[in-house]
Amino acid sequence: MDASSNENKVDPALKLNFLSHGTLESKDLERARKFYEEFLGCEVVRTSPISLLIRLGGNHTYAVVEQKRRTEKMGLLAHNGFDVETQEDVDAAHKTTVEQADKWGLTKISKPILQHGTYSFYFWDIDDNCWEILTNPKDGYRWLFDEGDQEGKGHLDKKFVRPGVKT
Repeated sequence: MDASSNENKVDPALKLNFLSHGTLESKDLERARKFYEEFLGCEVVRTSPISLLIRLGGNHTYAVVEQKRRTEKMGLLAHNGFDVETQEDVDAAHKTTVEQADKWGLTKISKPILQHGTYSFYFWDIDDNCWEILTNPKDGYRWLFDEGDQEGKGHLDKKFVRPGVKT
């Protein structure tokens, strides 16, 4: 099904402009700030005594809010992704992640694999947030909106092909 098949699209109930942010939790904002700046390369600003705002490569941001009593790890399906261009970039990021795991308190670092049409790996940070480093075209998942609704298994199909990914 292609994007032109949106003939039945209805006007939304809310008239919104921009998906601007998400929220992450941190047990220690100063430590988190160093992780976001020095490991992930994010821009960081402190927005209050208990919060930071982070971003990388665009205008979508995450509020990082201090929550000293967090009791659960972020689930794998609720992960956050950082895009790179090539499978070699994923492998290099994985190598650095493994090498610096103790320094940053990183756990459950998976091996890079080709899955759901991309090459990626996952890890959890010291605040129990889950991250994925993955290959993606320049504009991230924008190309999927150009493709429109997926039939069958869509991007979960083992034969699914994404732009710029070697199979």
